[in-house]
Amino acid sequence: MVEENLTLVTEFVLTGLTDQPGLQVLLFLVFLLIYLITMVGNVGLIALIWKDPHLHTPMYLFLSSLALADACTSSSVTPKMLMNFLSKNHKISLSECFIQFYLFGSSATTECFLLSVMAYDRYVAICNPLLYPVLMSNRHCAQFIYFSYFVGFVHSAIHVCLLTRLAFCKSNIIHYFYCEILQLLKISCTDPTINMVMILIFSAFIQVFTFLTVIVSYSYVLFAVLRTKSEKGRSKALSTCGAHLLSVALFYGTLFLMYVRPGSVPTEEQDKMYSLFYTIIIPLLNPFIYSLRNKEVVGASRRIMNK
Repeated sequence: MVEENLTLVTEFVLTGLTDQPGLQVLLFLVFLLIYLITMVGNVGLIALIWKDPHLHTPMYLFLSSLALADACTSSSVTPKMLMNFLSKNHKISLSECFIQFYLFGSSATTECFLLSVMAYDRYVAICNPLLYPVLMSNRHCAQFIYFSYFVGFVHSAIHVCLLTRLAFCKSNIIHYFYCEILQLLKISCTDPTINMVMILIFSAFIQVFTFLTVIVSYSYVLFAVLRTKSEKGRSKALSTCGAHLLSVALFYGTLFLMYVRPGSVPTEEQDKMYSLFYTIIIPLLNPFIYSLRNKEVVGASRRIMNK
């Protein structure tokens, strides 16, 4: 009995969103449709920006990078979840679990920095338009994007390295629909205190730093817009910032609820809903948030269709 209890886990079982058999096929169809729309929306936005020379500007370069991060976030979670809906075998190996978390974590961190860079881009464009060609040159834009992805890859790699020091022997059941790091720590039979401290430090620093960058940038933008006498100029400035602010509110609101929580602990079902919104719904909404009310994107779409 003792030897059996000390047997190390080499694979996990994902319980998914629900254990009710009657809902599996329906959920598969719903999330398959969501995934297809997500990929078409994000990949289509990337292709549109790449194809149309009018959109070869810093703002749309950052937007295409954000669409890529959204596509990666959704693809790191949804395909495995879809397979589990139609399969009785919900197993995932230890290495596959770590890889899934790495891909998800790196794209999520990258998105944090891309959103802050996009806020800084709007600040420079509206508050310092004469310096915009210098501060947001092609070289600087590329450096911002490379830095965002580099930090995302390194940050996620640190947590994966810390996960490898843990042993899993309590249970191999993950009551979730993907390999979320806090769920892995719950079933570890090694003291996960170091992992928890590092998650708190990195999550708080990254989220607070990038969120403050957004807040400060848009505070300056708001003051600049309020000082603008031209109604047309004020309307244009607000329209270019509105979509980004909505995306930021959805992204950071969910992120803070997941990893930087107040004293009350949400239930397991609430946890799943936060994660579902963060991993699947936001990547679905972002390309439409940035496209539907954006005259330049709509115009580019019409030009491509007319050709």
